[in-house]
This record gives sequence, C-alpha cells and structure tokens, in this order.
Amino acid sequence: MHNGGGQERIDKQHQQGKLTARERISLLLDEGSFQEIGGLVEHRSTNFGLDKQKFPGDGVITGYGTVHGRLVYVYSQDFTVLGGSLSETHAAKICRIMDMALKNGAPIIGMNDSGGARIQEGVVSLSGYADIFFRNTRASGTIPQLSLIMGPCAGGAVYSPALTDFIFMVEETSYMFVTGPNVVKTVTHEEVTSEDLGGAKTHAEKSGVNHFTAANDVECIRKARDLITFLPQNANEEAPLTPVFEYQASKFKQIDQILPDNANVPYDIKRVIDCLIDDNSFREVHEDFAKNIVVGFARLEGRTVGIIANQPAALAGVLDIDASRKGARFVRFCDSFNIPLLVLEDVPGFLPGTDQEWRGIITHGAKLLYAFAEATVPKITVITRKAYGGAYCVMNSRSLGADLTFAWPTAEIAVMGAKGAAEIIFKREISAAENPAEKWLEKEAEYADTFANPYRAAERGIVDEVLLPSETRAALISGFAISRARSAKGKCANFIYVGRRWKA
Repeated sequence: MHNGGGQERIDKQHQQGKLTARERISLLLDEGSFQEIGGLVEHRSTNFGLDKQKFPGDGVITGYGTVHGRLVYVYSQDFTVLGGSLSETHAAKICRIMDMALKNGAPIIGMNDSGGARIQEGVVSLSGYADIFFRNTRASGTIPQLSLIMGPCAGGAVYSPALTDFIFMVEETSYMFVTGPNVVKTVTHEEVTSEDLGGAKTHAEKSGVNHFTAANDVECIRKARDLITFLPQNANEEAPLTPVFEYQASKFKQIDQILPDNANVPYDIKRVIDCLIDDNSFREVHEDFAKNIVVGFARLEGRTVGIIANQPAALAGVLDIDASRKGARFVRFCDSFNIPLLVLEDVPGFLPGTDQEWRGIITHGAKLLYAFAEATVPKITVITRKAYGGAYCVMNSRSLGADLTFAWPTAEIAVMGAKGAAEIIFKREISAAENPAEKWLEKEAEYADTFANPYRAAERGIVDEVLLPSETRAALISGFAISRARSAKGKCANFIYVGRRWKA
C-alpha cells in the first residue's frame, strides 16, 4: 500500500531529483500528524487493460494533518502510479478532501505531479477535473489554497492551480502549460523545450503564474510551511500572532538615510520595508514578476500585514499592466483573509505607450483601483516620495478609502511632475520670455515649491500626518491597532460575512 507503483519506479523518481508523494507529505506535515483518507481506493475501469493495473490509493494520497500545530488538508499525486494520471476515483478522492477542508475551515495544500487525465477512462476523467475546478472556485476567498507543482502539470490540469491562491514551482523538475512543446511545434512551428515553455523560471518572470520558486522539492515544501504561518485558517479568522519578535534599533537611523537627496535618483523600496517591519519577517510574493511593484507578507509586532509598494529601482516605480494585475490580486487575497494592508507609495504615474494602451492598461489599472476601494481590512498608506496623477489615486489614496495616510517630508503630491506642469501652466510666459529656458526653470521651481511637498495635502486633510521616516514604524503599529479594534468590533456587532466581504 505504501510502496506506490513499486520500488523500480520510486528509484526512477529519486534519480530525477524528485521525492515520492509520501515523502513530500512527510516533510510538509508535522511529524506523526498525518491521517490518511481513502488509502485503499482503487479505480473501477476495465478498458485497455486497466483491470490488470490496480494500485491502492489510485495515484493520489489524501488526508489531513498539522503544519506548525495547525490543521491543514493535503493531497499529493503519485507519479509512480500510472504517471499520477487523474481518473474518476483519483478526482473523487481530491474532491472529498477539498470538501472536508471547506467544511472545517482549514487550508488545502495540493502537490501536483501528474501526467494529466487518464486517457483510458475518457470523459469521466475530464469530468473529474471539472469537479475539482468547481471546488477550487467555491473555496476561493474562504480557505487558503496552495498548489505545489512538483512535476508535470499540463493540459486541463493547470487550471486547478491557477484557481488557487499561491503556486510554488521547482526549478528543472516542474512545468505547467496548456499545450506541450510537440503541439506548439505542430501548430506554430516553434521549437521550444518544456522548461522554456512552462518551467519555473518562465512562469516566475514572464507570465506571473508562479509565485514562489524553489531549487528542489525540500525547499519548495519548506517555503509552503513558512507561508502558512502568515495566513489565517479561513476567512472568518485572523492570521496567527507571533508573540516573540525582534527589531533592531539601528534601523531607526538607517531609514532616515535611504532616500537620495535628488528626487530623480532611484532607491530600493525593500530597504524601507526592512526598516519598518519585524526583523527577517518579509516574505515577497511574485519576486521575479513585475518588479516595479513589490508585494508580500510581513509582521509588525508579530502580526501579519500585507505590503504593496512601488519600486523606484525598477522602471522608476511606474504602474503598468503587469504591476496592476499583480497588486490587485494580492490586495484581494489580503482583503478576503482579514490581513491589514500597508501601502508604500512612490509612483510617478502609469507607463505610457501604445503597447500599454492597446493591451488595456485602462482596464488593468482599474482592477488595482477597484481592489483597494473594495477592501474592508485596515489600510494605511505611506507616501515616501512621488505621488503623481491618477496613479496617486490608485495606490490607496485617502479618498479611495485608506484609514490613515502618512507622508514623509520628501513626498511630492501633485497632478504631475513640476517640469511638465510648468510647461503647461506657464506656456505663454515661457514662450514670451527673453530666455525661455531660464524662465522654464524658474516656473518649474515655483510649481515645485507649491506642490512638491506634503504640506498642501496635509492642510486639506488628504494627508493625516507628515512623519519623519524614523517615526513611521510607531505610527503604523498604533494605526493598525486602532483600525483592528474598530474592524473587529464592527464585524462582531453589525456585520455578517457574505462571500468575500463583510456586509451590513
């Protein structure tokens, strides 16, 4: 029963640098906590000689256990059994464990290593995929769903991971694609390897399908166990509190020295993040995709927060299609699971150009705007430097529903940069001047003096307070504590949970 498809196939799995399905479960769950369900299930097909190829479990191991003492449900496909192919009973086992996870309000973790639908069973195997997709959709925003791609995942199989919250992939041994290299070559005459078409690096950098990349199975499972510690069990609970945390006092001085004197010189927003959060608590999501925006989980005094930050070190931190998609998806996840949002804003605008406009930057940019406006979790925005135009509005502005908006003295809140604004506002004066270039610089300085600071916005109440960088962490801790108390009281007293949102 515990030998999968036999020792010869297990040895082959190991030779490929892959663990077996049971070894993966053993590493994922706390020692001795796994309770298997459906271990003796076998397929019922008799076509094409399948009646002579029966294995207990039918190519997938399902059950439940604990991760860091917290309940999770898990399934792990066994490639040593008929290539991990999905049959009617194989799918039924996965659906059974998903139903239990949803009923009991606990995360579901799937480890995918399958050759796809079992072709000998025809339409019933395809129907099994649809049953899984349906449950993925029902569970979305209700319980956390993690997919660990630890081998092939092709055709219809890719849509279940795509419906889950986070995808982990392993370099060189896992891949995802709707149609494989052979079909691509036949249809488009392109020659491409499985790794280049749908490997971990491809989906991490180009498509954004992959959220976390690991060098091997062990690292992949370690990252999944770590991520679970930042997440609540379900949408009706909060993420677990870590009672012990560390914060280096030296960061108070470091954060005051990060921003360059020249507002046009880039800096790494991750240095700012590191100076605000508990030591070593940042877990970046989508690290290699749309690098002009940074998203991830962190802790403030042991409590999980979701961070969305413009990255001046990449494309000057502009918003484009990929960055908008990446940010919107992360915001909606945090909103679904009661994770407060910290927004670090330094955005000069949206990326211009025909490519962006023709591909729908308007629609995709609106997704990020909608996600912030819809979110009911506590939201705090810190404007570190540039906050221009519509992009300023989109990045969780006060008018969009931010609970608190702070700005550093270096913040510039305006419709556009001083240079472009001066050219429009003072066009006639500049043209009529004896020295247009000198006049332009004069008017640019005049506009900058008026708007390239946070104090005009603070006068109007659009910014709640202007803070020194070293004062920011304390303000965030206080602000989230107040918002959390208000949020909890409101939910308990006046609200019910409907779908993805709290409603009166």
